[in-house]
Amino acid sequence: MDARKGHYPYQARLDAYGNLGFRFAEMSHRGSLLCLPTGMHAWAVTGPDELTLDAFAPVLAVADRLEILLIGMGETFRPLPAALKQAFRDHGIVAEPGSTGSMARTYNVLFAEERAVGAALIAVADAGGR
Repeated sequence: MDARKGHYPYQARLDAYGNLGFRFAEMSHRGSLLCLPTGMHAWAVTGPDELTLDAFAPVLAVADRLEILLIGMGETFRPLPAALKQAFRDHGIVAEPGSTGSMARTYNVLFAEERAVGAALIAVADAGGR
């Protein structure tokens, strides 16, 4: 990952999450993460209250390459605000919220199936036994 830009140029499988970060492609990233067709990107969001249309600008920029966006809301599930859900729908993306752990695991399954999937994952302290 280019530490200056917080960007790894390839979409990758997640090897681990927790301890306020993620591991993928034999490296570690501290903080929240966007997993997109354009690669793995540092994401400044630290909690569900920061989920705004602006926070998802990088996702919407590649909407034509995504079918599903998994949104890890942190340690527990929170519903996605209706305005955000509609914005994704308007761009042809199915947005599915859940806990970061469940969305990270689902992302790996869909990524392995070579689906047009992306993930927006808020970093969590506890990996929930993973």
